[in-house]
Amino acid sequence: MAAAIASSLIRQKRQAREREKSNACKCVSSPSKGKTSCDKNKLNVFSRVKLFGSKKRRRRRPEPQLKGIVTKLYSRQGYHLQLQADGTIDGTKDEDSTYTLFNLIPVGLRVVAIQGVQSKLYLAMNSEGYLYTSEHFTPECKFKESVFENYYVTYSSMIYRQQQSGRGWYLGLNKEGEIMKGNHVKKNKPAAHFLPKPLKGKLDLIASRSGLQELGMLEVVGRGGEGVENTGRAEQVLWEVSGLRLA
Repeated sequence: MAAAIASSLIRQKRQAREREKSNACKCVSSPSKGKTSCDKNKLNVFSRVKLFGSKKRRRRRPEPQLKGIVTKLYSRQGYHLQLQADGTIDGTKDEDSTYTLFNLIPVGLRVVAIQGVQSKLYLAMNSEGYLYTSEHFTPECKFKESVFENYYVTYSSMIYRQQQSGRGWYLGLNKEGEIMKGNHVKKNKPAAHFLPKPLKGKLDLIASRSGLQELGMLEVVGRGGEGVENTGRAEQVLWEVSGLRLA
């Protein structure tokens, strides 16, 4: 008798466990809504996954664009370089022309991009030495910036030069204020010499024999010019534009 009772109890417990398992897997319909409890559980899981994924998909803040110094480039020929709305590049003696304003943007060590403030076009030089304008920044828009002995600045193409001699191709204006082919401009001629005139910030030219090694320097081309003592070697100068070193 005792064995029969024990066997009956074991069987009842086993049946109860089986019923619990079957109820856990069975979807019970809700009388108030058409969705089953399993559907609700799925929605809860999916909503959690969606919320969790949305945190990972946060939009990144746009990286700050590199800003340049608003500058006028005064040619030693007596003209201000200008970039007109239609893309024409030439020189003008009208100091109030808004087309003479450029963004001088550092894009590397002693390398700048020259962008018209009004037109938003970049100056560029092609493989034949012709100056043109580009809506987008390309390698042809890169110019090497060097300070000449008279404190004027020259701008030469970073990717094009004379193949045999290695002579650079320079940005230049002739005596009539017309743009010249880069391979026809010589760095020691007035056509290639420009004087930056920043409108925002202060432009300081510091000439010194010592203390400039740690600041970053530009080497003066040729012999010492006015204001720089000629010691038979190139002096070092540093251009600082509002704390921005163009070295």
